[in-house]
Amino acid sequence: MTAPSASDTQPRWMLERRRPRVIIIGGGFGGLYAARALKRTAVDVLLLDRTNHHLFQPLLYQVATATLAPTDITAPIRWLLRNQDNATVLMEEVQHIDVARHVVTTTDGMEHEYDYDYLIVATGARHAYFAHPEWETLAPGLKSIDDAVEIRRRVLTAFERAEATDDPVERAAWLTFVVVGGGPTGVELAGMLPTIARRAFRHDFRRIDPVNTRVVLFEGGPMILPSYPDELSDHARRDLANLGVDVRTGAIVSDIGPHHVRVGDEMIHAHTILWAAGNAASPLGRDLSTGLDRAGRVPVDSDLSVPPHRDVFVIGDLASITTKGKPVPGVAPAAMQMGTHAAKNIRRDLEQRERTPFVYRNKGDLATIGRYRAIADLGRVQLTGVLAWWFWLFLHIMYLAGFRNRMSVLVEWAYSYFTYERGARLITGTGVGSASREEPVPGRW
Repeated sequence: MTAPSASDTQPRWMLERRRPRVIIIGGGFGGLYAARALKRTAVDVLLLDRTNHHLFQPLLYQVATATLAPTDITAPIRWLLRNQDNATVLMEEVQHIDVARHVVTTTDGMEHEYDYDYLIVATGARHAYFAHPEWETLAPGLKSIDDAVEIRRRVLTAFERAEATDDPVERAAWLTFVVVGGGPTGVELAGMLPTIARRAFRHDFRRIDPVNTRVVLFEGGPMILPSYPDELSDHARRDLANLGVDVRTGAIVSDIGPHHVRVGDEMIHAHTILWAAGNAASPLGRDLSTGLDRAGRVPVDSDLSVPPHRDVFVIGDLASITTKGKPVPGVAPAAMQMGTHAAKNIRRDLEQRERTPFVYRNKGDLATIGRYRAIADLGRVQLTGVLAWWFWLFLHIMYLAGFRNRMSVLVEWAYSYFTYERGARLITGTGVGSASREEPVPGRW
């Protein structure tokens, strides 16, 4: 039996005497933090994303409810990495990953192939409609800037249509907003809608009274915000009720139409339905593993690599991993930590040192319900009300990418706080009503 040659045991980049290439797919929190963590590493970084911007996703609902403009929570990826000489950014959509050939295939009108020595996949998740893909056009979710602008259009258009109609039944339907899903996104949307209607719009219309706006929140489980302690969940429910939101738990939606939502035997006549009930991981996960979990996430080893492909790392919402006996949640802080850790393990490989396992450090969970209403679970300390709201505000400002964005958001929030006005009440698009959006083509990264 012959001994393996050097070409059989050494990585390709060592044989070709070049710097290893690290491809990062996705410019969200995980991808951006991974790229930054490789700044002083002797590698060439190629970041691929189908958009040109990094998105501060936790504040998407504020764009959807016309508090902030899209530019307040976005920043160009290449601007964020402008001082990193070893990083290249391309706006291309990844269609396929060939782990056997170490190649990713993209398209921007033309097909391209890029080879990698290390791959970090941070493509996140989209909405899950539980075997009802036809509901997507009727009840948009909130994952991207396009989603937020579409929801803003539908919400603002609903008040315009209510003002224009003489039919009291139709007017009530236009002033009824249904939110499906009682997680953080659903709670934030449901809590903001009454504030818009009863404060920001109260003097704007002549034929309707926005105070009559009805907001219904459906949650299929026994409680809203199920990842939070029971006492905080109960507090959030009371806050929503005080805002006028009709919160219904144990309510599973069975049908959504252009003008209605059905739960059990009850049908609610509503033209504006918003979805916040579930996530489905990026379909690129299928190229990496055949053992996906129920949400389509990729099981990864403790070092965040995909067995048996030690040169492929999966991070963020696409990764399925537990630390300290608990699943790592699909939240921005987890993605940031995973991106930094994947980069650290690549550096340790290059230094011929042993990789280290990823350990998620939960610094706290926050959710805002409305003006001066929030909850915070900081482990041993729990906050509610005004103090939690200010803590939430400070933390989100600090995490915003770029000084301009921080100042812009502060100005907009201060303006909204003192005047109850919305700074981005712009209706764009040509559709009319909830069912006007064309059927989307399922996208890939």
